[in-house]
Amino acid sequence: MAEIRNFIVEESDVGIRIDKFLSLKMPEFSRSEIQKFNIARKDEKKFKLSDKTKLNDEFIVEISEKQTDVAMDNISNDFDLDILYEDDDIIVINKPRGVVMYPSAGNKTGTLVQNLLSYTHLSTLGGQTRPGVVHRLDKDTSGVMVFAKSDVAYRELVKIFSKHDLTRKYIAFVWGVPTWGGAEITGNIARSSRNRQKMSLVKTGGKPAHTIVNVADVWTKSGISMFRCTLMTGRTHQIRVHLSSHGFPVLCDPLYGREKSHIGGVKDPELLEFLREHNGQMLHAEVLEFTHPVSGEKMHFKTRLPDDMMYLKEILDNE
Repeated sequence: MAEIRNFIVEESDVGIRIDKFLSLKMPEFSRSEIQKFNIARKDEKKFKLSDKTKLNDEFIVEISEKQTDVAMDNISNDFDLDILYEDDDIIVINKPRGVVMYPSAGNKTGTLVQNLLSYTHLSTLGGQTRPGVVHRLDKDTSGVMVFAKSDVAYRELVKIFSKHDLTRKYIAFVWGVPTWGGAEITGNIARSSRNRQKMSLVKTGGKPAHTIVNVADVWTKSGISMFRCTLMTGRTHQIRVHLSSHGFPVLCDPLYGREKSHIGGVKDPELLEFLREHNGQMLHAEVLEFTHPVSGEKMHFKTRLPDDMMYLKEILDNE
């Protein structure tokens, strides 16, 4: 069933393109998605989305219900879900390492979204292959995540994440022992021009990124530290890029870890075996705090380190 929304141009919105005005009013949709909606003026005058808004213009937007293209025969329960909280509007889970978020060309089955759909419904407003998805974790990053089950929750969560009106803390095991106890890292991040799979810090362009880093533990003999990182923005690979660019790459990170330049100095045989055989960066989304998108309740979730990171910590503690 289609959803109808009405928007009236106020003084602060006068003089901008109509499609931009509508994208500001509906941040959960991209401008290209909005252009596919059935949009009309209340006064029935003809217009182009590139036209400029005028005071008191009123637009009627018909949003057709989206259907996920994740085929029902591809929905699977390849692994047990670690559910931290659930109600009619949201579901919060502890994502395991090594699991892709949603289907793509190279990952058509066994994704987190498909496993969730085998258990419950998700908001279709997330897109055709990303129902309920309002943020993401890399395949090899574990930790706490929230998904939207209802459309109203999806819209509000999108606003919360776009405004960064929440708390996200990560645990990272990194190469290097700092001389400081805490630091703030800033710097714009953009896709690398040399390797499209990587992101990089750029002097011009890109998107602003801000990470607060606190030292949680150090193992001087091994030259390894454990950082607690708080995201003040949410850019692709943000923590991995920021830490690596400042000389503290995340352990076992295949893109930014600089593993070959560090692993040669490792003397402990158990640690050396772990580093050589383990796949996936030692990064875990530990804490997620946000306001419930429907009830307004303050939500707080903290997850324990996954088994592989706990095992790494045991090895380091026994150095």
